[in-house]
Formats: sequence, C-alpha cells, structure tokens
Amino acid sequence: MSPSQFFKCLSDDTRLRCVTLLQKEGKLCVCELTAALALSQPKISRHLASLRQYGLLQDSREGQWVYYQINPKLPDWTSPLLKNALAAVESTELFKSDLERLQQMDNRPDTVMCC
Repeated sequence: MSPSQFFKCLSDDTRLRCVTLLQKEGKLCVCELTAALALSQPKISRHLASLRQYGLLQDSREGQWVYYQINPKLPDWTSPLLKNALAAVESTELFKSDLERLQQMDNRPDTVMCC
C-alpha cells in the first residue's frame, strides 16, 4: 500500500469512522458497523470493500458472519498513523456517538446471532 492510497482511504468520513472503530474494537461485522454508524448496510459494505481492495482491511468468515479487521500485514509506517488517527478521532462527539451505538446494539454476533 502506498502512502497516497493509505491517506485516500482515510480521507472519507465513513471510511475513517469504520477504520477507527476497527482500530478500537479489533474486529467487527457489517451489522455492527451499520448500527454504530447509523448508515445503510449497502453504504457500509461499499466502503469496506474499498478498504479491503486497497489492503487496509482484511476479512474473515466465522460461521455466518464476515468480520473485518485492520490488516496486520500493513507496512510498519502505518501503525503509528492509525494509532494517532484513533487518538484524534476518539475525542470527537461523532466517534463517541458511534461507540455508544455499538455498545448499545442488541444481538451482537459474539453474544447472539444477528446478521
């Protein structure tokens, strides 16, 4: 992944919100991101596909769910940038609202079947 691709991925508000939630939570499925961001499933899926295409995210199937997480094989220079992005975004009201919606979500995959 080139620096320009990396920053392009993070330049969109929805993609940045997805990445920072994934950085905070470790892994999430589409239904969790949809609930957290209060956006439609097709919109979230489109952004996740873009992030996966550029190699910023990877997905894995666990039962009926597909989970997304930050790609652990990203170049070393991306790690401090992702940590700093999370630190900057965590203090915003939008991120706090996203995280609160995620934590209040009923039927999260780890507890009950949802997607």
